[in-house]
Amino acid sequence: MPTAERSESGADTGRARAGGLTYAVLLAVAAVAWVHVVWVALTDDMAGMDMAMTPSLSAALAYTAAWGVMMAAMMLPSALPMMALYATTRRGTAGPGLPVALFTLVYLGLWAATGIPMYLASVALSGITGDGRAYATAGMLLVAGLFQLSTLKQVCLQRCRSPLGFFLGHWRGGPAGGLRIAWAHAAYCLGCCWALMVVLVWAGAMGLAWVLLVSAVVAAEKLLPGGERIARAAGLALLLLGAAVALHPPLATALRGGALPM
Repeated sequence: MPTAERSESGADTGRARAGGLTYAVLLAVAAVAWVHVVWVALTDDMAGMDMAMTPSLSAALAYTAAWGVMMAAMMLPSALPMMALYATTRRGTAGPGLPVALFTLVYLGLWAATGIPMYLASVALSGITGDGRAYATAGMLLVAGLFQLSTLKQVCLQRCRSPLGFFLGHWRGGPAGGLRIAWAHAAYCLGCCWALMVVLVWAGAMGLAWVLLVSAVVAAEKLLPGGERIARAAGLALLLLGAAVALHPPLATALRGGALPM
């Protein structure tokens, strides 16, 4: 085999190994996060989030930390193709593992930070009682359903579904460039999935069944063929569910059964 061909073959093998190693490490991180989420759901006796919550700094920090772990479990699997592709682009550079680790930390850091507004939303919702809570939940479901059908949703989803296209449009060199790429990707991912996370908090009260369902929808939208159609189908389902809650308010309480303590 000519030297150039051997060199190219070796480079391809090296890139494949870099991507495969990234997959393995991040899948392990996601698996550990899932074990924690399920363990908390199955062993903590605290009943859900329907109780009134008194805001405090310690509670906000604990909630945000738990939210960050849950986001690692829910969001890392669907972000693996993007991160593995980034790892292959760093193949052959000095210390390639550090840029990939920073990319992942920026991605997870932004999602963890969303725990702050989610905590405040939970506190606000806990102060609403009776039919008022049901109608607030119905309104949120309708808003989330409309967003799932929106052009903005499709734009963000397309960026998440096409790692190569994303890099071609956002590539920047150097360490600072890598951080900007990571931030842009995380922002698109947040833009794509924020409504589903609000549904998880307001309608599902962090119930384990809701965590699993929302995770499955996110992964299907981003990874399966026809993800755009899956997003629209989820939007229609949310609209129907919102209308059902508005017409039958007790349904809101049923949706919040089996909540995950945060």
